[in-house]
Amino acid sequence: MQIVSKTNLSPEAASTTEKITLDVTGMKCAGCVRAVERHLTQYPGVKSACVNLATEVAVVELEAGAVDADALAKKLTAAGFPTQPRKLGGKVAGETQLIQDPVQRQRQEMQAVKRQFLIAVVLLVLSFVGHVANISGHVIPVLHNIWFHCGLATVALLVPGRPILVDGWVGLRHNAPNMNTLVGLGTLTAYTASLVALLFPQLGWECFFDEPVMMLGFILLGRTLEKQARIRAAAAFKELLALQPQLARLIAKPKTTEATPSVSSSAGVVEIPAELVRVGEWLQVLPGEKIPVDGEVREGQTTVDESMLTGEAVPVTKQPGDLVTAGTLNQSGAIAVQATRVGSDTTLAQIVALVEAAQTRKAPVQKLADIVAGYFTYGVLTASLLTFVFWYFFGTHIWHHAVMAYAMQISHHSLFSTSHTPHLTIYTPLLVSLKLAIAVMVVACPCALGLATPTAILVGTAIGAERGLLIKGGDILEKVHQLNTVVFDKTGTLTTGRAVVTDCLPCQAEEENAFRTPVALLQLAAAVESGTIHPLATAIQQEAQQQELSIPDAADFHTEPGLGVSAVVESTLVLLGNCDWLQWHGISISETAQKQSQELAADGKTIVFVAVGDTVAGLIAVQDTLRPDAKATIEKLRQMGLRVMLLSGDTQDAASATAKQLGLNTGDVMAGVPPVKKAAAIQELQARLTKGRTQHSIVAMVGDGINDAPALSQADVGIALHSGTDVAMETAEIVLMRDNLSDVVASIQLSRATLSKIRQNLFWAFAYNTLGIPLAAGVLLPSFGFVLNPSGAAALMAFSSVSVVTNSLLLRRFAYRS
Repeated sequence: MQIVSKTNLSPEAASTTEKITLDVTGMKCAGCVRAVERHLTQYPGVKSACVNLATEVAVVELEAGAVDADALAKKLTAAGFPTQPRKLGGKVAGETQLIQDPVQRQRQEMQAVKRQFLIAVVLLVLSFVGHVANISGHVIPVLHNIWFHCGLATVALLVPGRPILVDGWVGLRHNAPNMNTLVGLGTLTAYTASLVALLFPQLGWECFFDEPVMMLGFILLGRTLEKQARIRAAAAFKELLALQPQLARLIAKPKTTEATPSVSSSAGVVEIPAELVRVGEWLQVLPGEKIPVDGEVREGQTTVDESMLTGEAVPVTKQPGDLVTAGTLNQSGAIAVQATRVGSDTTLAQIVALVEAAQTRKAPVQKLADIVAGYFTYGVLTASLLTFVFWYFFGTHIWHHAVMAYAMQISHHSLFSTSHTPHLTIYTPLLVSLKLAIAVMVVACPCALGLATPTAILVGTAIGAERGLLIKGGDILEKVHQLNTVVFDKTGTLTTGRAVVTDCLPCQAEEENAFRTPVALLQLAAAVESGTIHPLATAIQQEAQQQELSIPDAADFHTEPGLGVSAVVESTLVLLGNCDWLQWHGISISETAQKQSQELAADGKTIVFVAVGDTVAGLIAVQDTLRPDAKATIEKLRQMGLRVMLLSGDTQDAASATAKQLGLNTGDVMAGVPPVKKAAAIQELQARLTKGRTQHSIVAMVGDGINDAPALSQADVGIALHSGTDVAMETAEIVLMRDNLSDVVASIQLSRATLSKIRQNLFWAFAYNTLGIPLAAGVLLPSFGFVLNPSGAAALMAFSSVSVVTNSLLLRRFAYRS
C-alpha cells in the first residue's frame, strides 16, 4: 500500500527506505500501542513505527529489502498481537490469514459486543437488585444467599471475564502489561479475598463477591459503548471505502478511429473486477452505475454526480474528451470510457490511501501520552502496592476511628457476611487496605490515553474527506494550529487561471518590421505557445481560435518555467516571455515598448513580450480574473489572526494591482519570483530577521501544486488545490479536492477543531487518573470518610474511555463558519 507523505529525507536516503502496512489486533490501550511500537523498533532493519489504536494499523519504515514483512508479523503475533502484512488494495497477505476479512470480522465483533452488553446488564442488575433489597430491608432469599453470589462471581470471571484475564496474563508474560492486566489483577484479588473469607469464617472478613461482578459489568458496559462509538467514528472512512467500484464492464477497443462501439449494447460486454482493468482498455458505463476507473469519455454523453469528490451536488455534463473519476456516479446516459489510471493510481484510491495514512500519523501533542502510557501500568501497579503498604502499616493506625467508621459503613451496606446472617463484620486493616489497593488498580485508565488522539484524527480526517478536505495526519493538525502566515500563489490559485487577451500591440518600428499587424503578432505568438500549457499560453491560443486564425507550424520548443518560451517558426527563432528574460537573451527593448508595458501592468495585466530574432516585435497583454471567493477568503483568514501574503512570478505592478483588489498591503506582496526561487522566498519568510533577531514564522503555502511544488514542500504546511494534479497530492499536506478557495479557511478551521478535540481528550484522560487514583487510594478517607470503592472505580474507568470517544464524535458537527 502506498503511503503518501512529505519527508525531509534526501532522494538518495528515501530510495533506501520503504514502508509497509500491518494489520494488528489484540491492542486494548495505549500501553499495548507502546508495546507494539517497541517490538517493531527493536527488530533489525526497522527505522521507525507508528501504531494507531483506533484503526488497528501499524505503518513501519524500514531499510529497503532488509526486513521480511511476514517475519515481522510473526514476531508481533508471538508477542500476543495477531498481525498480518497488507498488500495493495487493503487486502491481507498470505493464504492462511490470522486476521479475518474486515467485513466478517466487524460482523463478529458487533455480535460479541451485543453479547457483552447483555451479560453486563444481567450482572449489574443482579448486583444492583441485591443491594437495593438489602438497604430497603426486604430480603430476597436467593439474592441474599452468599453461595449464589459466589457462583455469580465465579461465572462472571470464567465467562465474560475470561478474555480479560487471559489477555492480561499474556501481556504480563510478555513484559507488556495493559489495561486488562490491571482489571484482571483487581477482580482476581477481590474474588480471592472473598473466597478466603467464605472458606474461613473465623477470620471475620467481609465477603465482597459483588465487587468483581460489578467491576466486570461496568467494564463490559463501557467497552460496549466505546466499541459502538469507535464504529461510528470510523463510519465516514468506511463510506469512503464503499465508494470504490467492484466491477467493470469491459468492451472491445475499436480497431479504427471511425468505428466506435455501441455504448448501450450488451453485446460483447465482459464483467471483470475493477482492480483488474488495465490502462488503455475501454469500458461501458451505464446510467446509475459507478465509474470504475479514472478515464476519458470516448463515446456518448451524460451527466456525472461528482459530489463524492468535490462535495458539489450539481451534476457535471460529460462529453467525448472529458475526464471522469473512479467512484463518481454516471446519471443520465451510457458512455464508453478509456482507462487512464487504474487500481491504486486512481484519484479515489489515492484519497483512500491519504486518509488512512493521515489516521496513522500522530500529532506531536500525543508524545507525552505515549511516553506516559509506556510506563503507566507499571506505575499503577506500584501505586496500588504502595497504597496497600501505607494503609496496612500506617494509615489504619493513624486514622483508626475514620477507618473503623468506613468499615462499619461497608459492613452495613454489605449483602452478606461470613456468618451468613447480617451483622457487623469484624474490622481488619488487611481488608480495608486490600480494597483500597484494588480500587487503585481498577480506576486507572490507559485506554483513554490511547484513544484520545487517534479517535479525533479518525473522525476529523474522515469528515474532511467527505467534504473534499484531505488533511494528511495529526502532525499537520498541530502545525496548522501554530500558523501565523498564509502565502498564496497568484495565477491559478487566487485567480481563475483562465486568462484572456486584452491587448495585442505590434511595435512601431523600422521599415523591415512594418508587416507586423495585431493579427500577425497573435498568429506568431499562438504558434510558439502551442508547445506549452501555461495559463498565459492557453489564453493566447484561445484568442487565436476565437478569431479563427491560421496558426503556423513551430518546432524546437523550449520552456523556462516562469520566464518564457521559445520556438522556431518559419526558420526564425521567436521568443515569448517577460522583460528580464528577453534582456538576458540579449534583446533590447525600446523605451516605447517599456512605457506601454508599464501602463498595462498598472492595470493589473500581465505582459508577454514577443521577439523575432533579436528584435521585439510587439507585446501582448493578458489579464486573469480573480476567483469569486478570493477576497472573502483572504478577509476571513485575516479575521482569524493570520497574515496573508501574495507570491507571484508576475511583475511588481501586476501583482500589486491584484493585491489592491484583494485588500492586501504592498508589504505583503512578493512579486517577480520565478518558480525555482519560490522555495527560497518561503524559507526566507520562515526565518526573517527583525531588529537583529530571527523571527520564526510558521508558514502555509497555497498553490496549484505544479510550479509551486518546491514552495509547497518548503512551507511548514503546503495547501494545494486538486486542480494541480498528482504533484499536489504528493507534495502538500492538505489537498483541497474542490475548486473552491474558501476551503482553505475550512481546512484550517477543521484542523484547529480536531486539534482542540485532541487536547480536550488528553486533558480528560489525564484528569480522570489525576483525580481518580488519589480518591481510590483513600486521600479523602481521614477527613471526609469518602473512598472510591472498586465497583465505583470500574464505572469511572469505563466512563473515561466512553467520554473520550464520544467527545471525538462531536467533531461530526463541524461546520464551516463563513
